Amino acid sequence: MNVTDTRPESVPDEPPRSGQPAGAPATAGPADGSAVEVSFVMPCLNEAETLAGCIQAARKCIEENDLRAEIVVADNGSTDGSQAIAEQHGARVVHVQEKGYGCALMGGFAAARGKYLIMGDADLSYDFSAALPFVEQLRSGYDVVMGSRLKGRIVPGAMPWKHRWIGNPVLSGLGRLFFKTPISDFHCGLRAFTKAAYQRMDVRTTGMEFASELVMKAALRGLRMTEVPITLYRDGRSRPPHLRSWRDGWRHLSFMMLMCPRWTLIIPGLLLMMLGLLIGLAVAFRPLGLAGVTLDVHTLLAASLTITLGYQILLVGLAARLYALDLELGPPRELLQRVLGVFTLERGVVAGASVFLVGLLFVAYLTVGWVVRGCGPLPIERTLRPMVIGSTLIGLGAQTVLMSFFFRMFALQKRRSPV
Repeated sequence: MNVTDTRPESVPDEPPRSGQPAGAPATAGPADGSAVEVSFVMPCLNEAETLAGCIQAARKCIEENDLRAEIVVADNGSTDGSQAIAEQHGARVVHVQEKGYGCALMGGFAAARGKYLIMGDADLSYDFSAALPFVEQLRSGYDVVMGSRLKGRIVPGAMPWKHRWIGNPVLSGLGRLFFKTPISDFHCGLRAFTKAAYQRMDVRTTGMEFASELVMKAALRGLRMTEVPITLYRDGRSRPPHLRSWRDGWRHLSFMMLMCPRWTLIIPGLLLMMLGLLIGLAVAFRPLGLAGVTLDVHTLLAASLTITLGYQILLVGLAARLYALDLELGPPRELLQRVLGVFTLERGVVAGASVFLVGLLFVAYLTVGWVVRGCGPLPIERTLRPMVIGSTLIGLGAQTVLMSFFFRMFALQKRRSPV
């Protein structure tokens, strides 16, 4: 579900700069002492050029819409006087020692007193004075409200072309595929959520991938999400941004892959294994002519490697999904639980040992023939196929037995003693 864009038909290329002048008395929360409904949280690292404008914009939103709100600046070790600027403009400064974008935000959220949290960069790229639609959607029952630059407006020069046309579309597309969420702009820095929802998400990353983790965890926890179209402005800093395109892009991508073993391990491993089986069966007993090309024993050897590698990837993916990431991703789907419910240590050992023994028979047959021939050279065309098949089955059987014990170990570890 998307929210109707409330922007005027003509949006200026610069956000409003009006607000309470510098030197205003600090008001960390509502003046009447009532409970805080909204906390504006801004991560800050040397933002002296732009921080005042962001605080003023947030104050404008608070005053014009009569919000019971506070402004929290999560300072991550600024050395340019940003802390004093924040206090002069009525914000509450929270000092976060551990470095990182995620660390700064986690510190700010922990200190925030509001029922609703609104986060945004302190570089004037977002207009905090237009934040009321986020609050309205939270009031209507949504847990997470994402800003969408792609459905709103991107001022010329506000976003590098490689972010606009490559990085953001690719990462957002993968996020929608992996986590089944309709969010169009995974990495928009302006977003809001209830504090209860934030606590349920249990976000842990400390760097720029914090932004991705918020959306992933919201989707995995089944939280109600929606979007608000926004405008992205050119930031007001004279220094380079903290974001490093390739480094932080890789961190986002790798974290997505780690958090979705179904798409990155289980499905690729299964496909690779099935491909190897099909090719292996085709050339297991005789050469195969195909479009003028003869596939022979060397193709069988490649198929063996493909099967073994695919099976290993599949097993690791299942282990990650069922155990290593259980607390992060939640319980597996019912179908997967049913399929793997029949898999016990004993059944795994029996199945793996059976496959291992069949492979051993192939190798034993060749060994006996080799001894009968006086341990001399054997004809490759008659012996290499059984050796490849037998070796493959031995490897698969051994992996199955070992992973059965591995699964059992984690199953025992997860049991709780009654209190």
